[in-house]
Amino acid sequence: MNAKPKGKSMERRAARLAAVQALYQWEQSGAAADTIIKEFAEHRIGKNVDGIDLPSADIRLFGNLVRGAIATADDLDSMIAGVLSEDWSIDRLESILRAVLRGGAYELAHRTDIPPKVAISEYLAVADAFLGDKETSLANGVLDRLAHLLRPAEMEQGRGKPSAAPR
Repeated sequence: MNAKPKGKSMERRAARLAAVQALYQWEQSGAAADTIIKEFAEHRIGKNVDGIDLPSADIRLFGNLVRGAIATADDLDSMIAGVLSEDWSIDRLESILRAVLRGGAYELAHRTDIPPKVAISEYLAVADAFLGDKETSLANGVLDRLAHLLRPAEMEQGRGKPSAAPR
């Protein structure tokens, strides 16, 4: 596993983790995106919940991910279903895995400011927090296929070449 992110990148990872939890809550409750965002901002993100200090998160990113994924959920589900093998349907996936895939698919499709390999890596870290190796591997395959379909030029950059120096 890569080194733990620091500072702003840790807040962005925490925003993605919270967004996946919020998407799970949305699927279970059907509550409006803004209601869920408000609840998380007021009672969870950066708060002590059940004796556990939850990390601060990039609230703007969190809100964008939750609102965007909920608003485009049907499209995201169609994209995800399109890359699943024939013997799998989106409804067959665990709710938390669907939430991870919806968050990742939303970033790949709508957040072109975030490199696709970064988005995939971040959602695999989130998947690893909630799911076993088999489900995390499935998430990796689905998000990688989506990235190649949605952003092929970016995914092809650097293939067969040494990695660029860190910025």
